[in-house]
Amino acid sequence: MDKFESYRALHVPGDPFIIANVWDVGSARMLAGMGAKALATSSAALAFVQGSRDMGALTRDASLAHAEEIVAAIDLPVQGDFENGFGDDPETVAETVRLAAEVGLAGICVEDMSYPDTLPYPADLATERMRAGASAARSLGRDFFFVARADGVMNGVYDMEEALARLTAFDEAGADGIYVPLPPTMDDLARICAATKKPVNALAAGAFTGSSLSDFAAAGVARVSLGSALARATHRVIFDAAEAMLAEGDFTPLARTIPGGQVQELIDKGAPGG
Repeated sequence: MDKFESYRALHVPGDPFIIANVWDVGSARMLAGMGAKALATSSAALAFVQGSRDMGALTRDASLAHAEEIVAAIDLPVQGDFENGFGDDPETVAETVRLAAEVGLAGICVEDMSYPDTLPYPADLATERMRAGASAARSLGRDFFFVARADGVMNGVYDMEEALARLTAFDEAGADGIYVPLPPTMDDLARICAATKKPVNALAAGAFTGSSLSDFAAAGVARVSLGSALARATHRVIFDAAEAMLAEGDFTPLARTIPGGQVQELIDKGAPGG
């Protein structure tokens, strides 16, 4: 199998792998050096790096350039977090799929939300957008894993019943994977997995950070992503250390660091051929 086929093969319901979301070459190579099987970009983490805002502020060109840099930096397959596909109409979603494939991504996620208002597209339009993305993925001439996201539960704009109806429609429209971020409970996540034969992505954030990989497996999940959580954990360290230094002149948080040599070793190990 090539890298793209092997990426698809990782998606086994009930036997999830962790897909870590990274934000630059260093974080990508470090995670690759530590044994990650695949990586993903994060729109929010990229926004942090650029001093921008998430959810509609990033351009498609910027996201593609960022993804291309990550792809070139490692040997692992990379999934793109591409918000709503950077446009409302189905053809824009299809074009985003084609452009994502050109920069070497193994797949992308597309949300059912419009920006900048973060309201859900009407169900029919949302389904047609996913159908266009899935069709474009099938026409590429190589494997490409297209994931349809139903974000309304996480954003508080529709309930679980609507999410289940949408994921069924997205499944029938040809999506390779399904993603409903942050359902209320693990039982709800299990309902999502039971409603489709397609691999389901779960997000390790919020209350779900208290769950183990075996908990996600028991629910039927095929992969667990981190969203911007790892990037925000890094910013937590920056915040805590800076607050201590700038407010109190206390440098002790800097003692809780990983040795630079160990960081460099992992980065070297995660580089292509490393």
